[in-house]
Amino acid sequence: MRFSHMGSGKVRVGISGWRYSRWRGRFYPEGLRQKDELTYAAEKFRSIEINGTFYSLQAPASFESWVKQTPRDFVFAVKGPRFITHMKRLKDVRVPLANFFGSGLLALGPKLGPVLWQLPPSFSFDKKRLDDFFTLLSRNISQASELAGHHDSNLKHRAVLSSKPRRIRHALEIRHESFRDPGFISLLRHHRIALVVADTVEWPLLMDVTADFVYVRLHGSQKLYASGYGTRELDRWADRVRAWTSGGEARGDHVGPPARPSKRDVFIYFDNDAKVHAPFNALALIQRLQRPLARGRTNRGRA
Repeated sequence: MRFSHMGSGKVRVGISGWRYSRWRGRFYPEGLRQKDELTYAAEKFRSIEINGTFYSLQAPASFESWVKQTPRDFVFAVKGPRFITHMKRLKDVRVPLANFFGSGLLALGPKLGPVLWQLPPSFSFDKKRLDDFFTLLSRNISQASELAGHHDSNLKHRAVLSSKPRRIRHALEIRHESFRDPGFISLLRHHRIALVVADTVEWPLLMDVTADFVYVRLHGSQKLYASGYGTRELDRWADRVRAWTSGGEARGDHVGPPARPSKRDVFIYFDNDAKVHAPFNALALIQRLQRPLARGRTNRGRA
């Protein structure tokens, strides 16, 4: 699927990762082969976050296999390496970025969705460092291929390149209170980086819209990675999704001025996997979004 230049109001609800032993026999049917779990999950959801890329560079064969196991209109979000965000802390990362983009994710082709960059809790707002990092980020496949050509020996295979004219979206997840700064929101909008709407009990939950898409991660509102979302919470998130896709904003904590009204695509992933809530919460949200709005309700403005 090729994304248009502006958001089109499309919604993809999914899960963060798919290979969890505790899901077997609960979400995954008894007897389902482990190698078939991605195919099964991709029949339920339109998108999944790839988490393995956060921990280490993946092999091209893995990306190619994931493409074959998923439907034609499926999209993966790809989590950027912790080596860049947590170890290098975004400094001197041109070569690590080249290794990442050359590692095989371009083999996802039209199934390559947003790239997620998650900062550590100890990372405070640093305008210059973020500005420099955002400037380095490849915004389309051609730029990513050109950058990948500068990889080093940490890439154990030939860089996977592509010349397809397809753009790349980026989203940033923050975990420090210092980001409650209008200058941060302005910086994201300048670079067209989406601020991740991250629901947790520990870190800021900011609702500012900063790009032509919205990226949501639901980690558990009561207990990190473990608590489930009840009926009222899922209804609230469904209202927020409708507001974003119709051109409005969601109610909540905003740091910067209102965004210009425009329909936006929404990617929303459940990461409360510890108690096997994630897949069932995601299915429940999908059901809510498929229902027509009740008479008299509106999905414009801040919902």
